Amino acid sequence: MADEITSRTTSVASLRGAYIPLDASDKVLSTDSVTAAMWSDNTPTLQVFQTSSAQVTSAVKEYYTSVYQTASTGVTAAIQFDIAYNDIKGSGSAPLNPLVVGTTPSRINYGSYRNLVLGDENATFIFGNYSASDFYCLPIERARYKQAILPGTWTMNISGSANELSLTDDSKVNTVAQFSDAGRYYNIISGSAGAVRTTSNQTDTNGWTLNSGSYGWILPDVDLLILNAAALDGAAADGGIALGTATSNGSWDDNSAKIVNALGVAGKFGSATKGFTLNSKEDLSSDFIFCRAKSQEYNYSSNPSFISSSTGAILFDSFIDNPTTYITTVGLYNESQELLAVAKLSRPLEKDFTKELLVRVKLDF
Repeated sequence: MADEITSRTTSVASLRGAYIPLDASDKVLSTDSVTAAMWSDNTPTLQVFQTSSAQVTSAVKEYYTSVYQTASTGVTAAIQFDIAYNDIKGSGSAPLNPLVVGTTPSRINYGSYRNLVLGDENATFIFGNYSASDFYCLPIERARYKQAILPGTWTMNISGSANELSLTDDSKVNTVAQFSDAGRYYNIISGSAGAVRTTSNQTDTNGWTLNSGSYGWILPDVDLLILNAAALDGAAADGGIALGTATSNGSWDDNSAKIVNALGVAGKFGSATKGFTLNSKEDLSSDFIFCRAKSQEYNYSSNPSFISSSTGAILFDSFIDNPTTYITTVGLYNESQELLAVAKLSRPLEKDFTKELLVRVKLDF
């Protein structure tokens, strides 16, 4: 748009004409990053994790579980994120058709997220140095964010039967992101707010588990967290929390509920507090248009209070040699003189032959 805009102060006529073209130097493009808390009501840390009893009795329960910030029947209840269990073999859920082997929700979920993230039905999820056959996906509800997750600022506290962890990502350590078909991704590691926390339970300073690689991936551009089931299922000595993911064949194991419970009881061992902190980021592009009125411009008006509507003559003699106008509005037009945008000034600006004006118009996209 900026390349097609000319400027005009409406209801004001210039000695050179009503429209004045903009030069390239009159237009400046600026991009600013805006961050905000992810959860409803701009809450920075989610500490309540509620599910819906209606969903538990519906057919979708085997595909995913929705998590709310309050009781799902409450007036202010809103989905914050979903939890979906994925297994390449289809374990942990019942077959949709007993006559068709492997047609289970967990296998369908695996295929869907593999296509989204890897874009190849033969590809494998590798978390750090571990090739995973099952994992949990936590897609953030679309209404919670505008553009993307802000990596390096989030913390998830989670507890199992043997241990508790604080999880974050390694974007502050590995500043060059890796890319998938779904955009950037970073490894999920032990730590908080982008800082690595290492103990004797991890292999080295990377914050991974001893035997199962990293704790998963975060894909900020599609607002998705993937949790490595094997890493969470490991014993405390391996850096896990003994989550207890069930992989039975032919029955629904409700694995998503295990993540909900692990979030809800975080802090029971005393080394962390319950909470899931997540932030969003949005890049706002702004066009700054500098509209100038020089001393010889916009000193006469076509307003009925300035010129006679019947004769076109200036109503007051003093306006002939010493005219004064008041600029209240700036209109932005294309080369066909079609109005594209209107900017209103906070107060009228007095203009005469002794004054030059500069009005900065900001357009946000």
